[in-house]
Amino acid sequence: MPQMAPLWWELLFTMFVTSFMLMIMIMYFNKMMKSKKIKTIIITTKQKQWKW
Repeated sequence: MPQMAPLWWELLFTMFVTSFMLMIMIMYFNKMMKSKKIKTIIITTKQKQWKW
């Protein structure tokens, strides 16, 4: 169906763009979470040092 071809290309393009954006978002979120975890670990170690 030649009439359906543009719609399929649009669907493929939108799927690709959305997946790419999701990947970027997940990578950014993971980086933020890792930095937060590192900060919390540093805070906990400081508290432990203060306790000792």
